[in-house]
Amino acid sequence: MRKLLVVLVLLAIVFAVLNYHPEPAPVSTGFGTQPELPEPETGLIPTVHVAEATGWPEGQTPLTANGLEVIEFAQGLDHPRWIHVLPNGDVLVAESNSPNALSGIKGIKGFVAKRIMKKAGAAVPSADRITLLRDADNDGVAETQSVFLEKLYSPFGMTLVGNTLYIANADGIVSVPYQSGDLKASSQPQEFFTLPSGINHHWTKNIVASKDGSKLYATVGSNSNIGENGMDIEVGRAAIWEIDVATAKGTVIASGLRNPVGMDFGPSGELFTVVNERDELGDNLVPDYLTSVKQDGFYGWPYSYFGQIVDERVQPQKPELVAKAIVPDYALGAHTASLGLAITNGTQAGIQSVFGSGAFIGQHGSWNRKPRSGYKVIFVPFVNGMPNGEPRDVLSGFLDGDTARGRPVGVNFDDKGGLLVADDVGNNIWLVRTKN
Repeated sequence: MRKLLVVLVLLAIVFAVLNYHPEPAPVSTGFGTQPELPEPETGLIPTVHVAEATGWPEGQTPLTANGLEVIEFAQGLDHPRWIHVLPNGDVLVAESNSPNALSGIKGIKGFVAKRIMKKAGAAVPSADRITLLRDADNDGVAETQSVFLEKLYSPFGMTLVGNTLYIANADGIVSVPYQSGDLKASSQPQEFFTLPSGINHHWTKNIVASKDGSKLYATVGSNSNIGENGMDIEVGRAAIWEIDVATAKGTVIASGLRNPVGMDFGPSGELFTVVNERDELGDNLVPDYLTSVKQDGFYGWPYSYFGQIVDERVQPQKPELVAKAIVPDYALGAHTASLGLAITNGTQAGIQSVFGSGAFIGQHGSWNRKPRSGYKVIFVPFVNGMPNGEPRDVLSGFLDGDTARGRPVGVNFDDKGGLLVADDVGNNIWLVRTKN
């Protein structure tokens, strides 16, 4: 009996040692143009710190920055992820989730990952539809909620070019005709361009159109954390594609972006994206980031991060790629899951003029950091057309101790000076605007 007790004590000590890691520096050290990047931690068991998804208690809302107010623009949605505002002010919402949740993670790790995502509210079936919201009386609440299009395949990004609405499903882009005022699509979607899919470790596909409507830009995330499933299945992934609208031909214009999601154009017209970086290197590695997209640029994944910092876990290495890896413009904190992106030059009315030139970013929130990070909408100021300066909270209060009342995803400006925020745990759309 004494020997058994000794063995149990020794096992407890070993377990504690393997799982010990010091309190990390504040997540704020991983923000900005020159973030503090600690040495990597590669323990036996990675950090798991999930906030259980509960939704919002009756009458409670997120917290806003001074001078702003938040209104529940729409409720009763099914995992709303992304928002597109049409020229007439109607709002399209993609209600969606993974088509084959976490199928790229196998064995015990995959089992644990599925349990984690279920607790975090990310394991619900995909509604596979786009809903149209209309606030005809301009009171900040959508009185019309209409199913615009259904039976899609995990839809996410949407963009309108002329009278054609393009929708990014998990496996490619489809199109439908659109006329101003439509409450429902007039026909079934037509295939336009196939995007890499398969395992879909990262399934979200986002799209934006160039200012003249001649090009679409599409994000495709990686099929793994650091290429552990082999690089053959990563061809065309961890990348941004450019697709010619007239010919439906596309090519990769930027690569090495582990999971690019939100996209928008900066004050000078260049394309920006927010990117989710790799996991299992510690609480403060690797920060997600906001960056301009350089033509034919390589951003490191999976071989390095933040330029030429080599990820030793990835073998074999490719030093010729690492040598040309671009340092991202602005770090957004480790594991914040920065997804939504809406950029303003600060001259428009309402919330945009209050904050000035910069980017509003929806941070979905961590499940693998102690203490937790993200779970808010922030604003990153721009100086001379590039991100620079301290971030500011725009919408917070999504966390309540160990529970998540909501998780912000897509953000977009409405036509009245407000900011719309998709909350896929609260199952609603929030409207942030200046106080009357």
